[in-house]
Formats: sequence, structure tokens, C-alpha cells
Amino acid sequence: MASDVKWQGGCACGAVRYEVTGPASNRTLCHCVDCRRTSGAPAFAWFSVATNALRWTAPPPLLRRSGPGVERGLCPHCGTTLTWQTDEAKDEIDVATGSLDDPELAPPDDHTFTSQRVAWLAIDDGLPRYPRTRAEGAAPPG
Repeated sequence: MASDVKWQGGCACGAVRYEVTGPASNRTLCHCVDCRRTSGAPAFAWFSVATNALRWTAPPPLLRRSGPGVERGLCPHCGTTLTWQTDEAKDEIDVATGSLDDPELAPPDDHTFTSQRVAWLAIDDGLPRYPRTRAEGAAPPG
């Protein structure tokens, strides 16, 4: 995404709204247990931006510790998961792709934590698959 482009999004009830300006990276479909449980879905799409590229245009989300060193941003009214951030990377924040007004703008580039994927969810999109994180390396296609 070009630095002059703004993406907008928010929660299901509309109480929390945001805009993102700046390049997106790490667009992924995460299959980890935490993302599945937080979303209630078999996988959860995220993209990363610099923390200063995310601006809340309506009241910000409720921040909740969801594990050691991990904080999730949720709508305090409807519970929509909006963000994910680690203490080790405070200059970067992950934004829930499905919370964008137009999620088609940020398709995933890969799959992460496929070692935790539910067996009945077929992956046949040809994107790289990582058993855990990108840093740990890709799994062979198939």
C-alpha cells in the first residue's frame, strides 16, 4: 500500500473506528490456536503496520493481555478483535484484515502457524506455508 493511501476499518458495531496510512507488511492467514479462539474462526487474517501508521478515529479499543508479552485490542461493546501487539515490537502492530471496510485491499501473502491448522481446513491457494513463524522457515508445498 502506498504511503499516501488510507485504509479505514472498525469493529462490528461501529463504536471503534480507525484509519491506516503507510505500507502494510506481514499479510498472513494465521492458524494458531490463540487466533482461532479469539476470532471463533478456523484461521484469522492479519497485516502489520508501523504503530504510528494506525490512528483511532473513534474511541480506541480496550486493550487486553492475552498471553505473556501479548496485547490484543478489542471493541469494548461488541468484542471484535482489532489489533495484536507484542511487547518486543512496540513499533509495529497487527491489524485484523477482516475489520477493514474493504478487506480485499489486504489479501494474505502466506499462512502462518499451519502446524496448528484444523485438519478439515484445506489450503490450496499456493501461498507459502510456515509451520510457525516466517523466521522459522517455510514448509514444503502440498
